[in-house]
Amino acid sequence: MEYTISRVAELSGVTQRTLRYYDEIGLLKPRRRNSSSYRIYGKEELNRLQQILFYRELGMDLIMIQEILGNDDYSIEMALMQQKELLLKKRAHLNQLLKTLERTLAEQRGELIMTDAEKFEGFKKEMIEENEQRFGKEIRECYGNETIEKANAKMMGMDIETYKKFTKLGEDLHQTLAKAVETKDCTSPLAQQAAALHKQWLLFTWPQYSSESHANLVEMYVQDDRFNQYYHGYAAFLRDAVHHMLSLEQ
Repeated sequence: MEYTISRVAELSGVTQRTLRYYDEIGLLKPRRRNSSSYRIYGKEELNRLQQILFYRELGMDLIMIQEILGNDDYSIEMALMQQKELLLKKRAHLNQLLKTLERTLAEQRGELIMTDAEKFEGFKKEMIEENEQRFGKEIRECYGNETIEKANAKMMGMDIETYKKFTKLGEDLHQTLAKAVETKDCTSPLAQQAAALHKQWLLFTWPQYSSESHANLVEMYVQDDRFNQYYHGYAAFLRDAVHHMLSLEQ
């Protein structure tokens, strides 16, 4: 069976404008165009659209989705199994947040007392799970499972004040890096401040810091576009700033 773009929009809830955009960027091409140049979609295209929507629901951006669907090893069965696993994790996380909310309400009513760690447990788990979803494979291949598990444990063990400092430091890093890029000089005081903030930020979760590991990490930022996106396209500048800082420390 074949469908017009308007029918696909009706079936999926995706606007015709979005479907046209997916076509333009090569994410979802129609099966063909009819004599009037209208886009016509078939079962295969609908299945692909469903995959796109699953991945969007999981918080993935279009670039990441396009990479997944364009991979030579891509299999719809494997993708569905992966999506099921990720959705189950997402459900578990929402359950954790609901549990935290219920306990917080109970505390407000004087029915129990929560520790500071309990108040932020769900949010820290969300950060860890998001990092695992986006970068887990690459980070684990680079540093090993044991190191990453220790880093995650260190994150979960943060008290409220440490967690606030950690998140604030991350914000300061992004802001300082953006200003430093304007100088176009990775050796400038602002650039070196950004590099130092990055090191401080890593120390909050890394079980053990080394200059070599830091240098390898920022190099990986440049090699993987997902990390570059996270740093708003400034990964190469951050790498160069960090390398300069490390050279001065030797």
